[in-house]
Amino acid sequence: MTTSYDAPIARQLADLTQRRRALGEDVVPLPAETRVFVVANQKGGVGKTTTTVNLASSLAIAGAKVLVIDLDPQGNASTALGAAHRVGDPGVYEVLIDGTPIHEVMQPSPEHAGLFCVSANIDLAGAESELYLAVARETRLRSALDAFLAVAGRDFHYVFIDCPPSLGLLTLNALTAGREVLIPVQCEYYALEGLTLLLKTIGDVGKYLNPELRLSTILLTMYDQRTRLAHEVAENVRSHFPAETLDAVIPRSVRVSEAPSYGQSVVAYDGASVGAIAYREAAHELAKRGAR
Repeated sequence: MTTSYDAPIARQLADLTQRRRALGEDVVPLPAETRVFVVANQKGGVGKTTTTVNLASSLAIAGAKVLVIDLDPQGNASTALGAAHRVGDPGVYEVLIDGTPIHEVMQPSPEHAGLFCVSANIDLAGAESELYLAVARETRLRSALDAFLAVAGRDFHYVFIDCPPSLGLLTLNALTAGREVLIPVQCEYYALEGLTLLLKTIGDVGKYLNPELRLSTILLTMYDQRTRLAHEVAENVRSHFPAETLDAVIPRSVRVSEAPSYGQSVVAYDGASVGAIAYREAAHELAKRGAR
């Protein structure tokens, strides 16, 4: 006997199947030059690291070669990508403080072929104070990344820099090294809170340190289509940033929440889930926007 609940569930399953099929048939263009994204939002809990690792994994699935630079001392992106990041493991700290070349510390991720990570561990927490008195303190990551891409740039299609939830020297190094800023915005109260300061920082870095930097992408995360609030927040963000906001949205999802506890992206943890499909759709849209 069919219950009243069966029809909506069946529609949802059919929709997911159709979206998954469309992703499988979609051809994702690869950029002619390496695109360097800074994933930033000084507000915590917006899905920043989750967005970084899942977009990177999704683009690797689509055939791109991708490097993730974990600039957050918590090392969550490193964990999700299966990169070694215990105390003493070489990573981004050595790049910033000792000048170690990126190719010497980057690690292949077991998640997908073509996906690599420069890891972070708790050593990075002390880098802010060490950089404060250092020469060229704002441009150390840019120098390292420019040197790396000068040799490997033809091979790598994307670089994602995952920032800590602050606007300190680590984030400043990322903004100076990047070309495009991607801001995850959660569909909850105070979604735009703090963005004014972040946008001012982006503007200042673009003016004084990195004229190539621009806000290119906003991704709506933690979207609950059942609530009026989520719809209102989405409309508000799109009205303020119509050109930058992706059509794809990332829903609230149990699988997205579970995946980090297993040390995986949701794309690897459960590729058939609604969260994984949403991130793959966002990645495809991101790639196509850059190919225009």
